[in-house]
Amino acid sequence: MIAKVTYRKIEVPLGDISLKGRLKLVDDSKGIVLFSHGKGSNRLSVRNNYVAELLVEHGFSSLLFDLLTPLEAEIQQNRVNLELLTKRLLKVTEWVRSYHETKHLPIAYFGSSSYGAASALKAVSKLGDKVKAVVSRGGRPDLVMDVLKDIKTPTLFLVGSNDEEDIVESNKKILSEMNCIHELSIIGGASHLFEESGKMEDVTEHTVNWFDKYLHL
Repeated sequence: MIAKVTYRKIEVPLGDISLKGRLKLVDDSKGIVLFSHGKGSNRLSVRNNYVAELLVEHGFSSLLFDLLTPLEAEIQQNRVNLELLTKRLLKVTEWVRSYHETKHLPIAYFGSSSYGAASALKAVSKLGDKVKAVVSRGGRPDLVMDVLKDIKTPTLFLVGSNDEEDIVESNKKILSEMNCIHELSIIGGASHLFEESGKMEDVTEHTVNWFDKYLHL
């Protein structure tokens, strides 16, 4: 039996601005996955929406949202402002923990590409067990080397074998810095965007297995 899914367009108020999002709620959901997008991406990301749809099929609700307003996103400096992106992710997480339809759900992060993954890692280092699991896809964990030891949440690093060499190596090197449960999976034949046939499905399979294992803890 296929679970009922409810789709909502939401806005998270932040003072004099608001961040738009797409909320997908699954009946009897296992948890909710917040997507932290890479530089220049947003809630309309084709790849992240595809992953979100596959997660829904496995019983996970999801929230894809803009970390920046359209005007803010026009400024290059904002798109690489890790402190700002992390602050926004923390605020949206706070909203999810208080919103009546999501406040009972365990939370996971899915961070994509350099700054999306880095902001997810930086945010979770501040939240402890308020976030139950994290997945970094094609990320640059070396951007947040100073907080890696503070992360207590089970963290999965996914990287394509054909990604840029420095990205692959940075994902390997940081493992010794982690004090939490962690794992690195290198997906063979995948480039940075995992655009090759079947590779995004591989990403989702690894992600679902990780969330199934840790999101309920």
